[in-house]
Amino acid sequence: MPIVKADEEAIRDAAEHLRAGRLVAFPTETVYGLGADATNGQAVAAIFAAKGRPRFNPLIVHVLDVGHAGQHARLTTLARRLIDAFWPGPLTLVLDKRPDSSLSDLVTGGLATLAVRAPDHPVARALLAELGRPLAAPSANRSGRISPTQAAHVAADLGDKVAMILDGGPTAHGLESTIIDARGEVPVQLRPGAIAVETIELVLGDRVVRGDLEPELPNAPGQLASHYAPEAQVRLEARDVRQGEALLAFGPRVPPTDGPVINLSPAGDLTEAAANLFAALRALDASGAPAIAVMPIPDRGLGEAINDRLRRAAAPRGGPTADHFDI
Repeated sequence: MPIVKADEEAIRDAAEHLRAGRLVAFPTETVYGLGADATNGQAVAAIFAAKGRPRFNPLIVHVLDVGHAGQHARLTTLARRLIDAFWPGPLTLVLDKRPDSSLSDLVTGGLATLAVRAPDHPVARALLAELGRPLAAPSANRSGRISPTQAAHVAADLGDKVAMILDGGPTAHGLESTIIDARGEVPVQLRPGAIAVETIELVLGDRVVRGDLEPELPNAPGQLASHYAPEAQVRLEARDVRQGEALLAFGPRVPPTDGPVINLSPAGDLTEAAANLFAALRALDASGAPAIAVMPIPDRGLGEAINDRLRRAAAPRGGPTADHFDI
């Protein structure tokens, strides 16, 4: 499982691996993805095997542009408005799948809908252009674990389960894409993410409805209740630090502690906090502390997505196998 700097030669090699049905991890602007040729059922099945992922949870399909999206999904008027405003970028659209789509049925998890996005990362875009096919790509980690924002995170989680890891450095956003159901006339947010819902509302000039999620029956990637689970227990809304806890801090006022501390943003900047979230959780988990105390984070803008991920990290783990959010 080589980690290879994502230059032109490496991208060509990665495309050859994908054409041969093998898995390749690659960077996007959100997190690292575990890519397979989305038209190859055996390759897509290998994603589920590598991650230990529940078969009922759909995968996001990555395409180069709106033209490629239209080959597999029915593009509504709302979808085209959102694409014009936010693609390429961290916005995934749930749309009706075209009956003539060449995508593997495993990609949709048995649903008649398709989750699709065009990533805004030079490596991801170069790989899609070189491959000439859509990529099924959930986050490149074991199912239910913390999302990978660096190539080394992928190597630690997946080991030799991938043919190649394209190293494009740390990801920019550090949060997965926002998911919007755009099948009708009213946008419905199915998952908060790297584009705040307020930004989408401002661009559209209309309200975005928050969807009612069914954690055990997801209709889009990333809706299971327990997610992003470190080995340590996670305690939210912490205003003090208990004996033995590590601290995930936010803002300038940090409670005293003798244990490990990582501050997502000393300045209280939600964009900085989002970018640092998953790497910070991994680092605190690696400290060996049995629990992680998490300071309160404002539930506005990107704070909505940050708190969504933290609630899933803290959720009880005795239910169905927790699957990871897509990218």
